Amino acid sequence: MIKTPICDLLGIEYPIIQGGMAWIADADLAGAVSNAGGLGLIASMSADAEWLRGQIRKARQLTDKPFGVNIMLMSPHVDEVARAVIEEGVKVVTTGAGSPVKFMKDWLAAGIKVIPVVPSTAIAKLMERSGASAVVAEGGEAGGHVGDLTTMALVPQVCDAVSIPVIAAGGIADGRGVAAAFMLGAVGVQLGTRFIASKECNVHPVYKEKILKAKDINTIVTGKRFGHPVRCLKTTFSRELYSMEYNSGVSNEELEKKGLGALRLAVLEGDEKRGCFMAGQCAAMIKEEKPVKQIIEEIFAEAEELLLGGAKWVKGR
Repeated sequence: MIKTPICDLLGIEYPIIQGGMAWIADADLAGAVSNAGGLGLIASMSADAEWLRGQIRKARQLTDKPFGVNIMLMSPHVDEVARAVIEEGVKVVTTGAGSPVKFMKDWLAAGIKVIPVVPSTAIAKLMERSGASAVVAEGGEAGGHVGDLTTMALVPQVCDAVSIPVIAAGGIADGRGVAAAFMLGAVGVQLGTRFIASKECNVHPVYKEKILKAKDINTIVTGKRFGHPVRCLKTTFSRELYSMEYNSGVSNEELEKKGLGALRLAVLEGDEKRGCFMAGQCAAMIKEEKPVKQIIEEIFAEAEELLLGGAKWVKGR
């Protein structure tokens, strides 16, 4: 079995973290991933502290294994959520959509391992200097909020830039992606889209169906006009939003109104006309809904075979 420093750092069996997907990464999914040997994450998204406390307590009822919380730093409730993870004794925090520097001192004093998601080497270095235990180098192939660099280019550069462990994310859905990430220097992976198509994920069936039927060119990036690009599946909604974004006659206020609550509508209602179905470019690689435990076991069995020399191109020579 593949063991890396991330396993020892986080107390997990497999070097895999479940992405902190808003409206998707709840206590049920986090508990399932943690029970299967990975690190499950609860997404705090834009929720308040009391909602998060409830999810943390529910996760503790579902698993006795380590799990963490993903904090979306653009949340209007970020200050109270940052305190809540301390008060609830959360051991691991990942962050996205901003800099966690203002919270790092208190989190570290509480013994929390902080793992920020980073889109560049400069931010990775800043996070290391600020006391991060590791970083997630996430390429633009990922679903949700994305950066400019691809996973293939970003991961090795971040690995060269910092001395703390690097976790690769973006476009990874199977053992081949995991093996590639390790060859690039990462010691762990973060998967999001793959876990949407799991038995334990509570998204609307329409959401899962769209993931399972996706083709390689079925994602689109919106939000560049605001400086916060988001990758999602191509739908009536996302195409309309994309068109509006590049229409100079459409105001920023109209765009913001169009996108308000769109992810929630996709996750909870499967609304194809008004919902934003966030997903990474690896969606086309996912053909079957499976239990989380099976997903993780199959991914690492394949990765181990490849890393030990069982790649098809090796066998043929």
